[in-house]
Order: sequence, then structure tokens, then C-alpha cells
Amino acid sequence: MPEVVVAKPREGKFTKNAARRVRVAGKIPAVLYGSGHDAVAIEVDPKQISRILFSESGHNTIFDVEITGQPASKAMIVDWQREPIKDQLIHIDLKRIALDKTLKVKVRVKLLGTPVGVKASGGILDQVMRQVEIECLPADIPSHIDVDISHLALFDSLRVSDLPHSGSIKYLNADDATVAHVVSIREEAATPAEVDAAAAAAAAATTGEPEVAKKGKPEDAAKTADAGAKKPAAKK
Repeated sequence: MPEVVVAKPREGKFTKNAARRVRVAGKIPAVLYGSGHDAVAIEVDPKQISRILFSESGHNTIFDVEITGQPASKAMIVDWQREPIKDQLIHIDLKRIALDKTLKVKVRVKLLGTPVGVKASGGILDQVMRQVEIECLPADIPSHIDVDISHLALFDSLRVSDLPHSGSIKYLNADDATVAHVVSIREEAATPAEVDAAAAAAAAATTGEPEVAKKGKPEDAAKTADAGAKKPAAKK
């Protein structure tokens, strides 16, 4: 059974004070729009919305919205705001969904297994993209995309083109976009000084000139040279 969110139309002026009164009453202000219908200002139960957001499918969950005096609508959460200090929901945007029309949504990528490059070569797995954007019908939206990465060796990459493909979903990210890769510990741990030193060595090798390490300030070297020049010659 799909989740059912029971909503009540908001009346009067839609001001900050009116929204505050809705929250004081234990509800949160929301707007329902889309699918060729007028936008409707409503108030909903924050517990129901939180339960949807923290579910397996999260904000991609499709549920029924029942507004007093109106037919039920299929909808999903497209935006939400939280109070930064108490982390409480303070506003929700809901969008009506037509089940026969495709949607563009972002879905979490779940990596399965431990790469051989980590087990055998001591590498580190770096997940570059935690979500990918797809297009599909509402009924085909996956809660997440599972992909086995146990075959990845050191310096191997997993790209969007390597993700599971089916006829029901279309990836909107570039095929060659990196989702995850296995890098060396040395590469991860390199400091900016080490990177600069490596770049300087490479430049010296290119020009064919030896790199001379100089200690002390330039003016100190000049003073030393002057002192040597002024030192009287030893008497014979």
C-alpha cells in the first residue's frame, strides 16, 4: 500500500506569521502543484513527511495526497526546507505525478563488494558520484542503483557507462563520467609540498639544468661574498 499523506487546505493570507501559526499547531506549510492543475497551499503532518524522506526510496517515493474535499493525487517531494538550528522541517513542495509520463530524478548509487585493488594492492576506493540522474516512468524509479565493484583493480575506474542498464531507465549523465575509482594511498596522502617538489624536479629534467638547493637568504650570501673579498691576504 502506498503512503497516504492527509492534507488540509490553508486559508487566508500566506504570510510568515500565518506559516508560523501552522507550525505552532504541529503542522508544516506546503504547496502542491503540477500535472496541469493549479497550485494549492496546504498543511501536512511533519511526521508523515519525515517518514517518507527517511525511507529507502527517500524523496523519490510516490505517495497519495488526500486533500479535504478533493480527489486524491499521486505526488512526490521535490523540495523541502529545514530550520538550521533544530533541524526541523519548515516547508515542503509537493508535485503531482502523472503515472504515464517520464520523470527526471536523481538516484543513489550503491557500491557492492570490495575492489581487488583495495584487497591485493592496498588502494583506496574513492566514490566520486554518489547520485546519478535518470529519466523513467514513475513506477520504474529505483530506490537505488546497485553495482558490483569487486573487480576494480588499482587505478581502475567505474563510469556511468558501466552501471546496470535496462530499457526502463535512461542515464542523463555523460557515459564517461567517473562514478568511482581505486587510487593509491601514496596518491591520496601526497602533500602540496611533495606535489610542488615533484613538479620542480620534472621541470628541471625537461630543461636539462641541474636544480641547486640554496640555503639562507640572498642577502646573507652577498654579505659572505663581500667578507671574503675584503679579507686581507695572508702575509708570507
